[in-house]
Amino acid sequence: MPVFDYLERNARVYPNDIALVEVNPAKQPQSGTTWREFNLIETAHSSEQYRRTITWRQFEQDANRFANLLFTRNIKKGEKVAILLMNCLEWLPIYFGIIKTGAIVVPMNFRYTADEIRYCADLADVKMLVFGPEFIGRVNEAKESLPLVTDFFYVGKPSETPEYATNYEEVLSHCSAECPPVAITDDDFGAIYFSSGTTGFPKAILHRHRALTCSAQTEQAHHLQKKDDVFLCIPPLYHTGAKMHWFGSLYSGSRAVLLRGVSPEWVLETASQERASIVWLLVPWAQDILDAIDSGKVDVSKYDLSNWRLMHIGAQPVPRSLIKRWKEHFPKHDYDTNYGLSESIGPGCVHLGIENIDKVGAIGKAGYLWETKIVNDQFEEVKPGEVGELAVKGPGVMDSYYKNPEATAEIRRGEWLLTGDMAKTDEEGFIYLVDRKKDVIITGGENTYPVEIEDFLHTNEKIKDVAVIGLPDPRLGEISAAVIELKEGMSATEDEIRDFCQTLPKYKRPRVFIFAPVPRNATGKIEKPRLRALYGASNLIEEQILG
Repeated sequence: MPVFDYLERNARVYPNDIALVEVNPAKQPQSGTTWREFNLIETAHSSEQYRRTITWRQFEQDANRFANLLFTRNIKKGEKVAILLMNCLEWLPIYFGIIKTGAIVVPMNFRYTADEIRYCADLADVKMLVFGPEFIGRVNEAKESLPLVTDFFYVGKPSETPEYATNYEEVLSHCSAECPPVAITDDDFGAIYFSSGTTGFPKAILHRHRALTCSAQTEQAHHLQKKDDVFLCIPPLYHTGAKMHWFGSLYSGSRAVLLRGVSPEWVLETASQERASIVWLLVPWAQDILDAIDSGKVDVSKYDLSNWRLMHIGAQPVPRSLIKRWKEHFPKHDYDTNYGLSESIGPGCVHLGIENIDKVGAIGKAGYLWETKIVNDQFEEVKPGEVGELAVKGPGVMDSYYKNPEATAEIRRGEWLLTGDMAKTDEEGFIYLVDRKKDVIITGGENTYPVEIEDFLHTNEKIKDVAVIGLPDPRLGEISAAVIELKEGMSATEDEIRDFCQTLPKYKRPRVFIFAPVPRNATGKIEKPRLRALYGASNLIEEQILG
């Protein structure tokens, strides 16, 4: 069944229940006005509102209206429609409107430059682009180099609509709210997602409808969403992680809150006011919340978090020390981690499980509907405890890299997908990430896995974040360098951190220490190619670091 069948069911069974809430912290209520009172004096347009809502019936109707609008613009089954929006109430109805036509939805990273918009639109053969006010300048710059794009839809104030675009709000109400009569099967293509680009230009990842449905079923099986749950969604919806976690709310017909912006105060305030029961965080956000509490900047007792039952993290390795700190502050929270990649339709192909809190540090075992194994370069399964590459198999595995059969052949082995992540299992079968295959550092013939060193350094109470990269060395081939971001108000010397590392085996000890911010992308992954380019680009830089 296509995933939009769940939407149609919810609109039929729960028509007047709230499906989505959008909270925009930048538009704070007036001083002295309570959260609920402010809802009664909201202004007319989303950019001016603090809180907006949409019911399941409205959600379904808006999706149908947009689907029928696409038909008037000659969007046919199999054609590509791109979304370039910040998280907002319109995002998901637009997404579902596209896939209801049989067209292929193409979510775009909100950080893309004009050149990246051009590149990805051309790569995916995009015919229509839906964009918001934050992207007017970039789309203006890119549009002349988008010969395949025949229509632009603008989601924003009608008065600010560029002359080449059609205003979404103005035309949508004139379209039929009836479900479009298009036959769509699990085997039809449904979406193109782009790889994060941390190893070069993004690749276009083509998925069938069965993968989208798989993600909804897997997510609900893992986190047991029920009708009365409230999911606080903070990460960007263009990414498979945020959307596929929200698919658990879709599956269960429960409410979700889209938070436009992130800070410790905003997360805690929104969780409190909206009675959130499930919150998915990235590592930096969880660290920021804990640091704000520990420093006294945030008084957690001011918030009613009694409904919050589950905190889970995905998208990057999770330091054990972080979860230990979290449980000290929030002992009643269940914790889970989900592993996945866009090529496996996002999170859930490997899953720790809330019952396995004693296994924090592992990413878990094969998720619901999935299989896993760890293999060597000959695709032979390795023994427990041996390091190999993690491979996954399930209905969420991508069809292909669109228009790139060579890259597809590199990671597909029949029904199996090679993840590019090096891992090992313990005696109970729990999987532990060791590192990205391309990030392994070979020092004097010894394989050094940065994640192991990063996990160790995270136990230092002065360190907020850390990234370990390889730098070229004429004698050893490569040496490890640790880029260290200290907690606010903390100070440390290179000698102090070097002494801290003495308990590590000698070949694992970083040779270089760089005190600097650790850059992460919008989904929380460390941007190691950027760090290697910054600190390994020339001998002069290396001499400055060492000197």
